[in-house]
Amino acid sequence: MADRINVAGIDFEWSAEEGAMRVAGASAVTLWIETSMAGMMSGMQRMVGTERFNLCMQTGGRESVTGDWRTIASRPTFEEGFAELVAVAAAAGWGRWELLSLDRSARVARFRVTDSWEAAYQRALGVTWGSSYVGGKFAGICGELFGVSCWTEQTAYAAAGDDFDEFQVRPSDEAVEREVEDLLRSDNATRADLAVALERLRHEVDERRDTERDLREKLDLIRRQDEAIRALSTPILQVWDGVLALPLIGVLDSRRAGLMTEELLAEIVKTQSRHVLLDLTGVDVVDTSTADHLLRVIRAVELLGARAVITGIGPSVAQTMTSLGLDTSRLKTLANLQQGLKHCIAEAGREAPGSGPGAARPGRPG
Repeated sequence: MADRINVAGIDFEWSAEEGAMRVAGASAVTLWIETSMAGMMSGMQRMVGTERFNLCMQTGGRESVTGDWRTIASRPTFEEGFAELVAVAAAAGWGRWELLSLDRSARVARFRVTDSWEAAYQRALGVTWGSSYVGGKFAGICGELFGVSCWTEQTAYAAAGDDFDEFQVRPSDEAVEREVEDLLRSDNATRADLAVALERLRHEVDERRDTERDLREKLDLIRRQDEAIRALSTPILQVWDGVLALPLIGVLDSRRAGLMTEELLAEIVKTQSRHVLLDLTGVDVVDTSTADHLLRVIRAVELLGARAVITGIGPSVAQTMTSLGLDTSRLKTLANLQQGLKHCIAEAGREAPGSGPGAARPGRPG
């Protein structure tokens, strides 16, 4: 159940159940000026300094006049509309507003505020910072009236002992944004500047940390992909008991040859294999370097007591190896992998158990 009253034609409504207050249908809040309001403003001023505090307050006042101007524009003349706004402001605790003078041709206006809430909280704090927020409202209202950007100069201060706050509003020679930039370029640094700088630094550190984490994840993914590609490019298959097959595909460079040799020798020892089939069906081109790597792999296999058999040499590869003058007299070569497997199975059957690094057992495993 909401409680309602009407003050000077303004409806006030409270709902204790919702913890809400509305003035003229709009949500509102009540602040104790000498305590809550004074504490809030004092905290802001300590953070940014008086000059920036006033600049921010007046800028905020200028940007808050949409509803005020709607009230003024609802009347035939500016003076009538402003008089209605004065009644709303007085009922809402903004003090008594007066339009002292208005020169439309010179675009200059003078305002007075008695019992301003800004002066009240500043008296409680014992300071005189100026009533910049309500001054900003007058600048925003005149900006709408004159059609140009306006700025407010305060000429009397109730917080300093005057009977009222008084303001003169005229067009601004410079945009507010320019004044903000000039202020930021000045050497009037405050704790807020340090806080902003520290926050930016923290943000940059967080961004760099995130970037480093992303890079590590990408590098790890690349490493795992490289391992997968390497495994696919040098698949070592146990095609029979004591017989390994290594199909070669693509280019055999020194890095790949080294990794392939290392993995192949480890698999020979692990499986105690006696025969290795090196299938070149997927190799289209063989140059001197590739042939040299291939011969090194065969010699390494033979040093472990196993026999290497080359299969799948195509016509172009055979012609290239011949033209390179390679000594292939010691190489066992067969037309395809099927013939090579049959040869190795036959050789394994003729070998005596217990010889070499492992005993060949005829027949399929399992």
